Amino acid sequence: MKVLVTGANGYIGRHVVSALLNVGCNVVACDLRLQDVDARAEQMEMNLFESDGHLYDKAGSPDVCLHMAWRDGFQHNSSNHMGDLSSHYRFLTRLVDSGLKRLAVMGTMHEVGYWEGMIDENTPCNPISMYGIAKDALRRSMITFCEQRQCKLQWLRGYYILGDDLKNHSIFTKLLQAGTEGKKTFPFTTGKMKYDFITVDELADQIAHAVAQDEVCGIINCCSGKPVTLSERVELFIKEHNLDIKLDYGVFPDRPYDSPVIYGDTSKIQQIMNHSK
Repeated sequence: MKVLVTGANGYIGRHVVSALLNVGCNVVACDLRLQDVDARAEQMEMNLFESDGHLYDKAGSPDVCLHMAWRDGFQHNSSNHMGDLSSHYRFLTRLVDSGLKRLAVMGTMHEVGYWEGMIDENTPCNPISMYGIAKDALRRSMITFCEQRQCKLQWLRGYYILGDDLKNHSIFTKLLQAGTEGKKTFPFTTGKMKYDFITVDELADQIAHAVAQDEVCGIINCCSGKPVTLSERVELFIKEHNLDIKLDYGVFPDRPYDSPVIYGDTSKIQQIMNHSK
C-alpha cells in the first residue's frame, strides 16, 4: 500500500511515517522540510497550498493520503486556523478529484468542545477554540465531499499527547525546561481534571494501523480510553524523568472551559488493532 503523508516532518508526523513503514507501507513523505523524517520514505519537499494540483500523479497515485499538515497546532486561537481552512479544503478536494480513493485526516478532540465523559463518533460538536472550529469545519465539509465522490474517509481524532516532549509545547515541555533551569517548584492548577493521555509512539502506531486497512472508516478515536487526572500524570512524568521539582498546586485556576473528565471511545481503534495481530 502506498501512503502519501502530509505534514510528515511535524511533531506527530515523523513518528507516523516510521510506524507506517514498520507495518509494511510504502510512504511518500511530504512537508516544507523533511530533515527529521525516516530515510526509508520517499521524500517530497513542497508547500501543499502552492502545489499545482498534480500531487496525486507526482506521488505515484497513492492508495491513501494521510493529511496531517496543520499550522500552529499548539496555538489553539491562532488566526491561521481559519485563514488556512479553505486552502486545506482546496488541497484535499483536488486530491480526490485527481483519483484518490481513500482519505485519512488527523482530527482532534477539540472539535467537540466542552463535554463531560466519553466521546464517540456520534458525540455532538460545539468547538470553542479557533483550532477546534477549523478542524470541525474541515471534517464536516470532507464528509459531504467524500460521500459525493465515493471516496472513503477516515477521520482520526487525537487526544492528549505526550512523549518526544521537547517538541510538543505542552506542560511536559515546560517541566523539562524548568528542570534544565534548576527550578525547584512549578506553578500548577488543582490538577483534578481527568484527560485521555497517550504517548506519541502509541498514537503513531494506532494511526498507522488505521491507515493500513480500509474496513473501519468514519471517525476513529486514537486514544487510550482511560481518563487520568492531570496531577497524577504530571507527577508520574516528574518521576519518570527524575526531575527535582515539586508542583505548587492551586497557583493557576482551572480553566472554566476544561471538562472535569473527558476521554475517547476505543471500540473502533481496538477493532483495528485486534484485527492486525
